[in-house]
Amino acid sequence: MNGTLPMDEKYRVGLARYRQEYKESLENPESFWKEKAKIIDWFSPFDKVLDDSKKPFYRWFINGKTNMSYNCLDRYANNEKRNKVAYIWVPEKGEEKVVTYYGLYRRVNAFAKALLNLGIKKGDGVTIYLPMILEAPIAMLACARIGAVFNVVFSGFGEEALAQRIDDSNSKTVITADGGFRKGKIIELKRIVDAAIDLSKGVDNVIVVKNANNKINMESGRDYYYDQILEDGYVKPEELDSNDPLFILYTSGTTGKPKGIVHGNGGYPVWVANTLKWGFNPKDEDRWWCAADIGWITGHSYIVFAPLLLGMTSIMYEGAIDYPKPDRMWDIIERYGVNILYTSPTAIRLLMKYGEKYPLSHDLSSLKTLGTVGEPINPAAWHWYYDVIGKSRCPIIDTYWQTETGGFTIAPSAHLGLPDLKPGSATFPMPGIDPVIYGEDGKEVKDGEKGYIVLRKPWPGLMLTVNRDEKRYIDVYFSKFPEQYLMGDYAIKDKDGYYWLLGRSDEVLKVSGHRIGTIEVEDELVSMKEVAEAAVFGKPDTVKGDTIIAFVTLKDGYEKSVEVINSIKKRVRADLGPIMVPEEIHIVDAVPKTRSGKIMRRVIKAVYLNQLPGDISTLENEASVEEIKKAVEIIKKEEGD
Repeated sequence: MNGTLPMDEKYRVGLARYRQEYKESLENPESFWKEKAKIIDWFSPFDKVLDDSKKPFYRWFINGKTNMSYNCLDRYANNEKRNKVAYIWVPEKGEEKVVTYYGLYRRVNAFAKALLNLGIKKGDGVTIYLPMILEAPIAMLACARIGAVFNVVFSGFGEEALAQRIDDSNSKTVITADGGFRKGKIIELKRIVDAAIDLSKGVDNVIVVKNANNKINMESGRDYYYDQILEDGYVKPEELDSNDPLFILYTSGTTGKPKGIVHGNGGYPVWVANTLKWGFNPKDEDRWWCAADIGWITGHSYIVFAPLLLGMTSIMYEGAIDYPKPDRMWDIIERYGVNILYTSPTAIRLLMKYGEKYPLSHDLSSLKTLGTVGEPINPAAWHWYYDVIGKSRCPIIDTYWQTETGGFTIAPSAHLGLPDLKPGSATFPMPGIDPVIYGEDGKEVKDGEKGYIVLRKPWPGLMLTVNRDEKRYIDVYFSKFPEQYLMGDYAIKDKDGYYWLLGRSDEVLKVSGHRIGTIEVEDELVSMKEVAEAAVFGKPDTVKGDTIIAFVTLKDGYEKSVEVINSIKKRVRADLGPIMVPEEIHIVDAVPKTRSGKIMRRVIKAVYLNQLPGDISTLENEASVEEIKKAVEIIKKEEGD
């Protein structure tokens, strides 16, 4: 009798809604996005969903008029959400601040009025150079309210990088603070702004928030204290066209000057609000913590705009996640009852290094959903995050996207139906995203084969252009596969349709004719019980093309030794084969990382090859570069012997 039972037959009922919505988004995009655009309010309705007559410059919600500040604040300021908490701001030291939707609405109006009084108007460029304080989202929303095009510069950048962004965005106004805090030290932001202005083409106004109360220079007629120019009152939101620019955000390429990614007022908010809803399925009572910096697109989309558009309560933190002690993140989750945590794989690996004792000493039972962003998460970090932090009960929403895409492009959907999760896979595309993986010849590869991930159809969150450089927009993103968007990453789609991201296609090593992604080797290294972090790059070799070099840090409880290095090499050989074994593995206490947590492989490679490492103003710990230099000196000395 058992032979007649369909024991091998099964249906994933939970994905039925996802499949239906996804199918509708590709087959009937006009009606699909017309409905999804209702997630924001429009002053004037759009008369067409998509204009693709000037490919690849796609325009969404044609002739629709809206305003991001209105959508984030005004529609909640006079209803039942007026007294709901918008932000719980947690400083590195001192007392937290709590601001409601109505309180945020009043603050944004007061600052918008101050900007108008200084002569700033629709279309003007404004550079925001602030630490993670409440005045950062207030400044962004005030600019959005009057139609000024803002560009937020990460407060870890130095004066040259800041000056470059001031000039490219044609900003005549800079909003900054006297200083910011980082691991107990004051970062002198106003001093950096003064130096940047000396290098730039001319700034008329500098607005300074009193934050660190350090001594600064104030130039009469140009510099104004934020609190002294605020004026209570109502500022009518500017009725902006859907395709008017909202902000410019600069993202670095591997070479050349940073690209000024331009996002608009209509398509971008529709996209980020829907993707946050699809991905994380937040409830009205949830407390959301996107542990990123507002200076990056993750902060723009998922600290400021999407959570406010959905009327959520967010935690906003100024400081390092392992300071003053390695349990800082877990302490905040416990103290404020965080329900959804969205952080980077690099941050997870950093906290893994300190072991399980810190998270186990805190009550993390409020967590119900976890998320990752910024780079592919390696399976070892995924398992630790899932087992130790989520207690094997919180799904991990592994999101794949970039500055240019506005929001998630591939991620599991808790709202539409969670698939079975595979550690390290971002799973399936969001509605409206039509990915394909091409080989070098432009033909679709077979399942399980590596290639370039490309998006075949436009979506509302796609950038409008590269600021002042339309040719670069076409050349970088739409020339390799015409009229199709090149993500710039290698990926594999497996037989079940899951997508696996393998890192930047320009970070591929060519070892004896084999193309190897740096992330493939790094994932293997950090899967080992001894290894906390790994940075891999290629050393030019006249015979092999590249040889693999790795710098690693060890977890607490393990010490540097020849035996450890040999053991690591042996396991790489057993797991991946001899071609993937690093020729050199160097153990250091720290690898150079940005203050947002990304490992700076180019810096390590440059130091190793005795080249200039370039701009390192965003480094979390400059001592890590010195350690790499010392390691290299030891290598060269040994080679000389």
